[in-house]
Amino acid sequence: MDKDTLERLRARASQHFLDSIAVKQAAEKILPEQVARGIVAMTDCLRAGGKVMACGNGGSAADAQHFAAELIGRFERERQELAAIALTTDTSILTAVGNDYSYDEIFAKQVRGLGKKGDILIGISTSGNSKNVVRAIEAAKKMGIQIIALTGNGGGTITSLLGADDIHLCAPSTRTARIQETHLVLLHALCDGVDHLLLD
Repeated sequence: MDKDTLERLRARASQHFLDSIAVKQAAEKILPEQVARGIVAMTDCLRAGGKVMACGNGGSAADAQHFAAELIGRFERERQELAAIALTTDTSILTAVGNDYSYDEIFAKQVRGLGKKGDILIGISTSGNSKNVVRAIEAAKKMGIQIIALTGNGGGTITSLLGADDIHLCAPSTRTARIQETHLVLLHALCDGVDHLLLD
C-alpha cells in the first residue's frame, strides 16, 4: 500500500472519531434528563414485576439484543436477572409473521402476545420511520405499555406517536452510523442507571 493511500485512510478514520465525539457531545447537552426518566421508568417497571421488550432492524436489532442480554445477564456489576426480551431473535416467529401477514407486523404481534400493561417497549429506529417499529409502538400504546424510543434524524414518524409519559431519546444526527453509536451510549447509560438504583 502506498504512503498516500495510507495517509488518506488514516485521515478518514480520524474523522470518524471526531464526528462521533461531536454527536455525543451534542447529545450530552440535550438527552440526560430523558435518560434519567427512562431509568426511573425501567426500574419501576422491573420492581413491579414487569418486563422490558426491545425491537429494531439491522444494527438496531443487534442493539435490542445487546440491551436485553445486559439486563438478563449483567452490565458491569453482578445483580439479579432482570426481565427483558429482544423481539428480534425468534426466527420462526419472524418468518411466520412476515410470510403469513407482513414484515410490518413482526414486532407488533409479539407485543400483543407477550406484553401487558406496565411493561416497557424500547423501539429503536435510526430514521424514526421503520414501519415494524412504528406498528409495535402503536400496539403497545393501545395496551398501556410505556415507550422508550431511540431515534435519530429528527425522530420521524415515531415522534408523533409518543405521549407525555413516553421517553424520546433522539440522537442529534442524520447519519446512521453516528446515530447508532450514540444509541449504544444511551443504552449503556440506561443499564448503568438501573443498576445504580437497584444496587446503591
